Amino acid sequence: PARYPPASGGNEDVQIGVLFASKAILQLLVNPLSGTLIDRVGYEAPLLAGLAVLFLSTTTFAFAENYATLFAARSLQGLGSAFADTAGIALIADRYAEEPARSRALGTALACISFGSLAAPPFGGVLYEFAGKRVPFLVLACVCLLDGLLLLVLAPPGGTGARANMPVGTPIHRLMIDPYIAVVAGALATCNIPLAFLEPTIANWMKDSMGASEWEVGLTWLPAFFPHVLGVYVTVRLAAAYPHLQWFYGALGMAIIGASSCLVPACRNFGQVIIPLCGICFGIALVDTALLPTLAFLVDVRHVSVYGSVYAIADISYSVAYALGPIVAGQIVHTMGFAQLNLGMGLANVLYAPVLLLLKNVCQMKPSHSERNILLEEGPKGLYDTIKMEERKG
Repeated sequence: PARYPPASGGNEDVQIGVLFASKAILQLLVNPLSGTLIDRVGYEAPLLAGLAVLFLSTTTFAFAENYATLFAARSLQGLGSAFADTAGIALIADRYAEEPARSRALGTALACISFGSLAAPPFGGVLYEFAGKRVPFLVLACVCLLDGLLLLVLAPPGGTGARANMPVGTPIHRLMIDPYIAVVAGALATCNIPLAFLEPTIANWMKDSMGASEWEVGLTWLPAFFPHVLGVYVTVRLAAAYPHLQWFYGALGMAIIGASSCLVPACRNFGQVIIPLCGICFGIALVDTALLPTLAFLVDVRHVSVYGSVYAIADISYSVAYALGPIVAGQIVHTMGFAQLNLGMGLANVLYAPVLLLLKNVCQMKPSHSERNILLEEGPKGLYDTIKMEERKG
């Protein structure tokens, strides 16, 4: 089977780090534009366009034979994700306007994101080993194609006339300076730093410190999928029973992430290292599942209920962590050490957790000049308003 040729010239670790980071960097740059466009044209068309770009980039990976083509394909993934990720989450927030249905739907999406991220190393490694480099990418390209076809059937772009009279969303720069949204964005970035920084560094550390085998390195993150799903389930149930404590679930998650990060360097074998990694993913599930619905609620009560830009901000938060991880983490380990990297990440999460106290009174906010307020108090004035009013009644 076809396999990648060995790297020729240059530092291979640096090349791989830049290759990984290129997706998050381009995604970071495109997100402000994608969020604004999604607010203007609706969610379905950008989601379909993002899936099409992901299909193209993944297919390119399958047939790439040099670093330049790999770099172009990886960067193209960032472009597709900037539209698909943001539009997908925003579409869920729009279709599930009330709690606890919104938290449950977003939690399901987060569980699927977790499955893709944590199952990818063994999935790609096994297929690469036994079927060659093309098969994993062709399988994923087929998944993108199937997803696009399902979207055309279930939510076709332009299939509803509501978008023609869609209200103008709040500009992304105004959302960025909203103090509550800024607090949530900072939490999302901080809680994902341990995952983003450990992914490119933990394999070498395991080999050097505990003599881990290739299969142990490949399966390092897979067990963490189960506590992540558990964290999503627990947070959704707690949010349904005690919705005013969303900030506390996020703060608790950051505290768990911080403690788990500090424990990683103390592990001496594969079985031990699984425990803090599970703690990190459990904590991330708490933070994401509690705070992503909070972003939609903040837009509802403080701005206009159009969600493209606010979830572009969330995607920017994730991209900051994953853009820095492959480039910065290795340098920190080289200059300061693996233990210091983990202690720094743990301390950052523990110190940020009390900041979420600023969100304590968010649930008591009343709608100001929001779409929902206009619809419920003034009655329907156009096609979009009429459809949304019928959805609220339903």
